[in-house]
Amino acid sequence: MAFLKDFKAFMLKGDIIALATAVVIGAAFNKIVASVVADIIMPLIGVITGGTDFSQKFIALDGGSYETLEVAREAEAAVITYGNLIDTIIHFVIVAFFIFLVLRAYEKTKKEKEAPKLVEPKGPSQEQLLTEIRDELKKQGNTP
Repeated sequence: MAFLKDFKAFMLKGDIIALATAVVIGAAFNKIVASVVADIIMPLIGVITGGTDFSQKFIALDGGSYETLEVAREAEAAVITYGNLIDTIIHFVIVAFFIFLVLRAYEKTKKEKEAPKLVEPKGPSQEQLLTEIRDELKKQGNTP
C-alpha cells in the first residue's frame, strides 16, 4: 500500500500535472503546425518553385526511374524521400519559432515581476528636512 500512496503523491505533484498539460497542448499544437506546413507553406513553396510537390521528391536507390513515389514503393524499390525531410525541417523551424515567441513573452513577464518598483518615500525628503533644520537654527540664532 505504501507503493500506491507514494505513486499517488508523485502523480499529484504540480510538476507532473504541468508536464502532462504541456504534452497534451503540445500534441494539439503539433497538429496545427502540421496543417500550416502541409496546407499553406508547402503549396506556397511549390508555387515559388514552379509547382514542385516536395512530398513526391525521392531518389530510387536501385537506379530505376519511377514516375511517382507510390510507383517506386509498389515496385519495392528502396527510396530516399528527401522531400519528406524538407517538410520535416520546415515543420521544425515553425515549431521552434513559435516556442521562441512564447519563451520570449514569458521572459518579459518574468523580468517585469523581478524588477523592483521604486517607491516614493512618504513625507519630506532628506534634503527638505536638512533645509528646515538649518532655517530653524537660523531663526534661533544658533548659527555662526
